[in-house]
Amino acid sequence: MGRYILRRFGLMLAALWVIVTATFFLMHAIPGDPFLGEKVTEAIRQNMLRKYGLDKPLWEQYVIYLGNLLRGDFGTSLKMLHRSVNDMIRDGFPVSALLGLEALAYAVTLGLLLGTVAGFRHNTWLDYLAMFVALIGISVPGFIMGGLMQYVIGLKLRWLPIARWEGFRYTIMPAAALGLGTLAVMARMMRTSVLEVTSQDYIKTAKAKGLSQREIVFRHVLRNAILPIVTILGPLTAGIVTGSFVIELIFGIPGLGKYYVQSIFNRDYTLILGTTIFYAVLLVFLNFLVDVAYGIIDPRIRLMRSRE
Repeated sequence: MGRYILRRFGLMLAALWVIVTATFFLMHAIPGDPFLGEKVTEAIRQNMLRKYGLDKPLWEQYVIYLGNLLRGDFGTSLKMLHRSVNDMIRDGFPVSALLGLEALAYAVTLGLLLGTVAGFRHNTWLDYLAMFVALIGISVPGFIMGGLMQYVIGLKLRWLPIARWEGFRYTIMPAAALGLGTLAVMARMMRTSVLEVTSQDYIKTAKAKGLSQREIVFRHVLRNAILPIVTILGPLTAGIVTGSFVIELIFGIPGLGKYYVQSIFNRDYTLILGTTIFYAVLLVFLNFLVDVAYGIIDPRIRLMRSRE
């Protein structure tokens, strides 16, 4: 197990290095710089480039950034004065995480429920209804669904507030819009997995032994059918928790997505790099947890092979 963890840790570091390097050089490959503008004179622009070290050769900027990154310093925003990227992530991520966890909770719960019901009630109206919901979730982007919710539920029916972040009622619509796509993926995969598992010989054997339907469902069907869900849960969780950039803008949520969108429009190099690296760290760490969980759920899967 120790060797496996060390190897995985090394692979994670390599993946993060590739992401940092690719993002850094791709950003600087775009023509222009963050300080180009109608109200900025050339003298002011040169002073700003010198202040932030952007006048140095690209390789030197890269080495300096990696050195700061190893110390946990993401740098200072180029557009938001006197604000460090670390502080902005610290302020925005808890909001995005809270919204994301709420969206993930309802998406996983309803997605697994719909998929299980559809699998056990194959070719019935329950199956068709569940797959219709899944089709809507996959076909309609979250920001479109969010806008429709704001218009119908918030503006016309006045059941929920349209925007802002002032309490639980303000999180319901954005969480629903954010988690709808994940719910759809969960439901479709769970349905397919349940249908596949219920056709296996060991399920027929369990029925022949006289096991109750409850025992068959919970001890045999669900435990094996949920394995594909666990595989995709890590990336889905990382994507939701870090926040949907457009949905946070639509609902006026002060999360990490707001800073990321602003950094792209402003060409704020340090903020783009900081949020991208933060997302990458979260993604690779959750994928590692998924690998461990996968081995725990299915005893046949071994994290360590004999040759390791």
